[in-house]
This record gives sequence, C-alpha cells and structure tokens, in this order.
Amino acid sequence: MSVSSNSSKIKFGTDGWRGIIADDFTFPNVRKVTRAIASYLETAYSKDRPVLIAYDTRFLADQFARTAAEVLADLGWTVKITDRDCPTPVIAYNARHLNSAGALMFTASHNPAPYCGIKYIPDYAGPATPEITDTIVANIESAADDLPSNNPSGSISIFDPKPDYLQFIYTLLDVERIKSAHLKVKYDALYSTSRGYLDEVLQQSGTELESFHTWRDVLFGGGMPEPKGEQLEELVEAVRRDQADLGLATDGDSDRFGIVDEQGNVLTPNTVLLVLARHLIKNKGKSGAIVRTVATTHLLDNLAAKYGLPIYETPVGFKYIGEKMRETAVLIGGEESGGLSVIGHIPEKDGVLADMLVAEAIAYEGKPLSQLVKEAIAEADGPLYNKRLDLHLTEDHKNAVIDSYTKNPPSEVAGIKVKEVGRKDGIKLYLEEGSWVLLRPSGTEPLVRVYLETNTPEKLSQIAQEMESEIAKLG
Repeated sequence: MSVSSNSSKIKFGTDGWRGIIADDFTFPNVRKVTRAIASYLETAYSKDRPVLIAYDTRFLADQFARTAAEVLADLGWTVKITDRDCPTPVIAYNARHLNSAGALMFTASHNPAPYCGIKYIPDYAGPATPEITDTIVANIESAADDLPSNNPSGSISIFDPKPDYLQFIYTLLDVERIKSAHLKVKYDALYSTSRGYLDEVLQQSGTELESFHTWRDVLFGGGMPEPKGEQLEELVEAVRRDQADLGLATDGDSDRFGIVDEQGNVLTPNTVLLVLARHLIKNKGKSGAIVRTVATTHLLDNLAAKYGLPIYETPVGFKYIGEKMRETAVLIGGEESGGLSVIGHIPEKDGVLADMLVAEAIAYEGKPLSQLVKEAIAEADGPLYNKRLDLHLTEDHKNAVIDSYTKNPPSEVAGIKVKEVGRKDGIKLYLEEGSWVLLRPSGTEPLVRVYLETNTPEKLSQIAQEMESEIAKLG
C-alpha cells in the first residue's frame, strides 16, 4: 500500500465522505474508498448488475469518477459512467431504474470549491442508511490504494441518464397547467449540475425564461453553490427588475432548492415545505404522512393536524426521511437545510422537482407566490419564527454543554415551561405554546448548533439570549 494514502483522514459524515481536493481528497484515497465500497457491493449484489458513477461540476470530479470506474472494472464490475456532470437525484433515479448495484456520486454538494466528496447510493435510489455506511467505513482500513491492473475483468461504458429521469419527472408534474399560466421565471444554475435539466423542464413547461451561470466553473464564480442569501443577489435583482413570477436555483449537485418570490424574497426551506405540502393536499388531492427532521418547522405538524395526516420526526439527515419513505406512504418529506421529496418520487431529495412544484403551485392557484406563503402560514396557525445559533466552542466546552443538557435539562427556558425532552438527535426541548429549542453538537468541529422556534420575534430574541448566556456559563 502506498504511503500517500492516509485513511485516518477519511471521515464519513451524514452523507458520505468529503474532503479538500489534493489534501485528503486524493486519487489514492479515492481508490481506497472505492475498494471499500466494492467490498460492501460483493456482499449485497451480484456482478450481473451494473454500478453507476456520476459527478458534479467540481475541479477533477470527472477524473475522480473515472478513477473509481477503473477500480471497479478491475474488480470485475460492469460500470456505467454518465456522459457529463449530473444531478444527484438523476443518478439516484437511474440506480433504481436500471436495476443497478447502486451508484457512486462524486460531489461536495453546496460546499465551497476546494472540496470534493463521494457518496454511495443503493439501488433503492435514496441515501445509504447508517448500517451500509458503517460497513463501508469498516472496510476502509484494509482497502488498498494501488493503481488498478491493465487487464480489467469488468467493463466501462458511457451513458446518458437524462432522458429516463425527465420522462419520469413529467409524470409527477402537471405540465399543461404550468403552460397555461405563462409564468415569467428567472433561473440561476449557480454553475451547478441542474443546467440542461431544470431549464429544459421550464422551457417544456412554456415559461418565459432567463437563465444565469449555466456553464461549468469549478470556482463557482468565486462564491458557493448554495442557493440562499448572498449567493442569490443576482437572481433577486433579476426577479425584481423584470417583475418575474418566480426565481429558481439549486445547489451544486441539484438536490437542494432555492426559491425567490415575485417580490424578491428568498424563501426559507421551512416556508417552501409548508407551501408545497398544502399544494399537494389542496390542489393535487394527495395524501400521506408528513415527515420532517428534528430541526424543521412545527408548522408542518399544525398543517398535518388540520388535514388529519400522520407526522413523523426524524434525526437530521435525509437518509432518515428516505428510510421512512420506503416504509410508508409519505406525502412530503423535508428538512430545513433545503431538501425535499414527495409521494411517488424516489426517497432522495430533488431540487429540480422541488423548484418545478413551486411553479406548479403558482399555476394552480393563479396567485402570486407571496400570497400562497401567507395563506399556507395562516392555515398552519402561524407564523412561527426561527433562528439558528452556531456557537464555536472549545471541544471541552462543547462536551460540557451536551453533558449538562443531557443529564440536567432545564424545566423552563425564558420563562416558558419545558413539556418534554427529546433525544432523537442532540437534545430537543419541547416548550409550551409550540415553541422548541434543539442543541446539536457538530460531529466534525468544536461547534454546537442551537435551533429555535417560537411564536413571536420578542420571544425568539429572549430564548436566544438565554440559551447563549446559559451555554457560556458552562465553559
């Protein structure tokens, strides 16, 4: 095994392994991780099923993908690699559609340009569950990082994953309804994999479209491929300038959505989830459970109660939502970080579909998006106000905070009684009046994230101040 490989640097997070290109994300480490994935595949699939490989627009992502393909072919697998960079939901859909042994996706999602990543997507088309990733991680230590031989027993071919995915997406959308609305749409690809996908669906749906940043730039224009806030200033400006109905974006691998209303407001994922849940029930007559993570708005609980639908709360990470989608009928599943999927779709988040469903909701209602937001919030007994504190603490301070809140949770916060303490993921304090506080330690850095939700801005500020002050005392 060559000395260049350093498996101690390979750390799998909630969705695969990410690292800095040329530091820990190197060709030897990619070969090592690919062999660790291959060792898992040997136990789960027969070699008559192909392994799919895709990649996003990052520097060297296509070359890392090719390296993985060569390793798998050397081990006797039939490998199909995409003909260009590709959205994560597209390769996930194809993993199921082509009866594969799953797919490897090279992406660092919304992370900045120096990062790359790899994740394994099983044949059920959703994120790998912890027992699968734990097996892969356990295989890394003994996996070699050598170059593959020159006599592979498997084969590599190129394929286009787009036609089958688009054909499927059109079955989930009312394209004729969207056409009849004659929507004016602005789309910022943010140099991501959704170019050639989302813009094509928008054109097929008869929108008047202006697109930005629809080419590969490995530096993402000097920004990040994250569809929120400061990354969307150009999109917001275009929506306001031309009085568009809607602004749309995706993150780097197109599994997260970004939505701008006709007034130029960037909508939070919590708001989009609520609007789309209501749209699916009210306009499309759909039913099923609503699934959200512990960090996602409880307005979804209120909406579920209004319509008599089950609500499920999961740990953070779409893999848990995907798991629930494979177990039961889920109307919509989503997370405050910008991922969602819906009934009839794969158990993986999809920014292309999410964006199109917002356009569809406007088309059905014939009202501006800002109006749909107001109506959805009112129907869910809102508004509720959210905040997230990212507290950078020393490792000792972080551990002291988690220890204290685990063993001695408070009986009230800012004068509001704690009704229940949840330990599904971090520590969640369920307060009276529908308020809540969630503390989640980062697994990879000395950081505690504190999520808050309550029914007035004043209370939000009071809860935030008290949490910061109480946490500071534990340092």
